[in-house]
Amino acid sequence: MKEIIQQKIADSIRADVPMLTTRTSVHVPNIPGKAFAVIGMRRAGKTSFLWQKISEFRSAGISPERLVYFNFEDERLGEMNVQDLSLVVEEYYRLYPEYRGRQQVVFFFDEIQVVSGWEKFTRRLLDSENVQLWLSGSSARLLSREVATSMRGRSMEAIVYPFSFREFLVHAEIFNQPPKLGKMTARERSLLEASFLNYLRGGGFPEAQGRTLRDRNALLQGYVDSVILRDVAERHKLTNLSAIRWLVRQLLANAGGAFSANRFHKTLHSQGIRGSIEGLLEIYAHLEDAFLIQGVRIEAGSERQRQVNPVKTYPVDQGLIAAFDRTGKENIGHALETCVLIQLLRRGAEVTWVRTPSNYEIDFLARFPEGGVELIQVAASLENPETANREWRALVEAGEMFPRAKLRLITLDPDSARHLPKDLKKTVCAAVDWMLEL
Repeated sequence: MKEIIQQKIADSIRADVPMLTTRTSVHVPNIPGKAFAVIGMRRAGKTSFLWQKISEFRSAGISPERLVYFNFEDERLGEMNVQDLSLVVEEYYRLYPEYRGRQQVVFFFDEIQVVSGWEKFTRRLLDSENVQLWLSGSSARLLSREVATSMRGRSMEAIVYPFSFREFLVHAEIFNQPPKLGKMTARERSLLEASFLNYLRGGGFPEAQGRTLRDRNALLQGYVDSVILRDVAERHKLTNLSAIRWLVRQLLANAGGAFSANRFHKTLHSQGIRGSIEGLLEIYAHLEDAFLIQGVRIEAGSERQRQVNPVKTYPVDQGLIAAFDRTGKENIGHALETCVLIQLLRRGAEVTWVRTPSNYEIDFLARFPEGGVELIQVAASLENPETANREWRALVEAGEMFPRAKLRLITLDPDSARHLPKDLKKTVCAAVDWMLEL
């Protein structure tokens, strides 16, 4: 075990940092003395983000010897226990005793949750050594979100979602730096709009970029299978795979749809699939914990109101919609709505949905960390006068409920908003522009 650990430490320090697309959308809290838990859905890019941080530290002048990446998901470490975890630190300082207590060493522990009892080890390491810790993991033994909660207040979350639109543009080498809003040429504008449609169709999972539709769908379906089998069924010892798979297909193919356990339970039984209401609620919670889906609760003053109203559910990435939609239709509207929600979460917003007294529904009420509040409606097009009138009436009425909130109507085609009253046209925002706002 010692020899394997020594070899992994040496390999880490000598390793060339891979060339990766910089993840500019991941927020890392600036709070010293905490471990950083890098969390998110499988294959969203957590390990790549750790290597990005290593590259940034090296560029800042920290020597490679003080930056240790250690992946615990290595078959040679299959018998590793919590006592062996201390060997990683001791063998490092055996190689570099001059750093102990004098200079900070940064440890990047990837998939550390495969070693039972890792929580106490990492907390003790923070208290006893001059180190900075970065933790990442998502597996059947411990969901990625639990990597943060297991630290009991000693860690801060850094959530990695699939590529943002800005990251998508850089990764595809369409723009090294997207043009500034209001200063782009007509050609740049056309290129951005065409690229955004491709982003809506294909999504932002890094490994899915540039794939054919067939290969991309197969890849994304494989990701979801991993979540179902490893993060839900195996992790929580659930055996009703038919119910899990059916629920996942319904949720991913119908972005923005309302999840009602009672209604889903009735439909489930009509399909001849066994399952209980409590079981469906449990599965839903596990899917949300695994970052596969994102639920949006109603804006309400009481917990009871939140409980009796359905949760609107979205996939973590709009590319998953096409991978699970069996109608064959291009669901650009649902993809755009999903895209807007995930971007709001990247920006740190707390998001709910609103029902007005006249029974209109507002897609999102977003409260931002800096204190701003926005009411947001999303519509692919406003060409239909009936659609345009419904959207602006909903916004106006919701604006009376939340007078401090800024009104936004996000659409792919702002020119289609000609049916709106003049004073509401200023609420219309092109989706491309909104996605590139900093």
